[in-house]
Amino acid sequence: MISVNYHTHSTYCDGKNSPEEIVLAACSQGIKVLGFSGHSPLPNENWTMTEEGLEMYREEVLFLKEKYKDKLEILLGLEQDILSEPPKGEYDFIIGAVHGIETPDGILYMDSTADILKAGIKKHFENDPMIVAERYFELVGELFERTKADIIAHLDLLKKFDEKESTPLFDSKNPRYINAAKKAIEKLSKSEKKPLFEINTGAMARGYRTTPYPSKELLRIIRDCGCDVIINSDCHDMRMLTHGFDKALELAKECGFTRIARISEGEVKYDSI
Repeated sequence: MISVNYHTHSTYCDGKNSPEEIVLAACSQGIKVLGFSGHSPLPNENWTMTEEGLEMYREEVLFLKEKYKDKLEILLGLEQDILSEPPKGEYDFIIGAVHGIETPDGILYMDSTADILKAGIKKHFENDPMIVAERYFELVGELFERTKADIIAHLDLLKKFDEKESTPLFDSKNPRYINAAKKAIEKLSKSEKKPLFEINTGAMARGYRTTPYPSKELLRIIRDCGCDVIINSDCHDMRMLTHGFDKALELAKECGFTRIARISEGEVKYDSI
């Protein structure tokens, strides 16, 4: 059983539960290491933390870290969006994320709704999803440089809705798609500190997908680039802290990984699988 999770959202952003409720749930579920990772502030967005909320979040997680230190290890993290201002203060880890790409009308988010994404592709990107994929993965490739991320979030988030679409928005077999993703992964693999890539089960927990991110094709590229993976639930509901972890572990094995990373006591450690 995997007893760690580093991608956890609370009521400070778009999660359903307070940090302490999540900690108590983690204790009851046998979690040994719990990392909080609130969304970094973005202007005019209600799913991210506010600047004021960010400071309150930091204070509360640090308080809980001390209060429950005899029960589990709590880490203060941040899901740093590439479009946010650089983070202030110290964190135990940073999850780097691309949620959207800029357009003349604002940010087109990959994970809002399928209809919004389709309309944005048609209006701003010549109705060519591959232009969006190329721009998205270009930003992914910049994540370490711009956020100093320890973990790369939901690598192919843009495919969130495709399992439920009669015709997928993004053809992940298209050479343009594969080449764009490969270029991003290769760039990240050559960073001064090679980040971990998460196998993310969040869309499974929320009923959008039956499989984790990233796809098998991209996981094999990650493996070939010599990078490691870490399993995260992208939890927004304390009942789902380890949702889909068995499937994520099997996916990692199927794609040729022999170990899974975890962060504990200030360093990256590995468990054989």
